[in-house]
Amino acid sequence: MTEKILTILEKNARIKTDDLANILGEDPVRVRQEVEKLESDKVICGYHTLINWDKIGQEKADALIEVKVTPQRGVGFDQVAERIWQYPEVSSIYLVSGNCDFVVLLQGKSMREIAMFVSEKLSTIDGVLSTTTQFILKKYKQEGFVVDSPRRDERQAIS
Repeated sequence: MTEKILTILEKNARIKTDDLANILGEDPVRVRQEVEKLESDKVICGYHTLINWDKIGQEKADALIEVKVTPQRGVGFDQVAERIWQYPEVSSIYLVSGNCDFVVLLQGKSMREIAMFVSEKLSTIDGVLSTTTQFILKKYKQEGFVVDSPRRDERQAIS
């Protein structure tokens, strides 16, 4: 039951417990208890609303920052990661394989604000060797949802 609950909640965090129980064919009280246990065990870490800020004219800039670091003796990458995730501008941080150690997702009011964050805060952290900033220009699909699809030309061809 746990995996089924998580799969459904991952796609629709607003589903009512009674509806979730109905889909699963389970008792609503049992489902509610299972969700509460998953929350207290930090399996469910939070609930998130995906917003297309462009639709309301709200200017925001998003960036993907590749970060190379020197791991700290005895704690590896964890200490540097913790220093980075403390900043409110950081929406996500991942330890990755490849050409860099971390991928950091940032959100700011503008590209300039993100550039200032990288130069004044991120790059000055002990252990950070280099950063590469990639600004997100347009989102098509995010977290499994199509945010903006290319418009199709609906005009009829005349020959």
